[in-house]
Amino acid sequence: MQQNEPPRFDELLAGARRSAIHLEMRDEYAVPDETDDYRRWRATGNRDVDPASPYWAPWVEMVRTATARGVVMRRVRIVSEPVSDYIQYEHTGTVVNVLAGEEVRWLARDQTVGLLVPAMDGWLFDDAQLLLNHFTGTGEWAARPMELCTDPGFVTAYADAVEAVWGRAIPHDQYKIR
Repeated sequence: MQQNEPPRFDELLAGARRSAIHLEMRDEYAVPDETDDYRRWRATGNRDVDPASPYWAPWVEMVRTATARGVVMRRVRIVSEPVSDYIQYEHTGTVVNVLAGEEVRWLARDQTVGLLVPAMDGWLFDDAQLLLNHFTGTGEWAARPMELCTDPGFVTAYADAVEAVWGRAIPHDQYKIR
């Protein structure tokens, strides 16, 4: 693993030419940019799903820019069932990810039996660069939140694992919350 400060996510996405794939495996995240929206959703049941809103617009623009130049963006989420409140919140907002141009799939954790699943969430760019996400046990960013890995053996193993998960996962429009 490389120990230097990794490039920012937006820089890595801007440099991607073929693919950007995100593996998410936590049932709870507590990252600052979602705090207000999540709190509002818990209080009201209403989620911001306006792709032009200040919350979503930067993400939608990044995804649309990447996909317009031919980058395939995929996101696969491994979730425990019954799902947590946070996963219900994520599921509700995924309509915007899909509208922006991401392909999104869901896989129940009990359906991962027989798969070698990585220990960490990460973004895989062009099967060559892997941005690992470090979280605390409560879902907050760790002291060193991201780590860039370019070791071909490790990146290939991670990519193979993600493809195996993707192959079992259910497309967003077919996944029903349980």
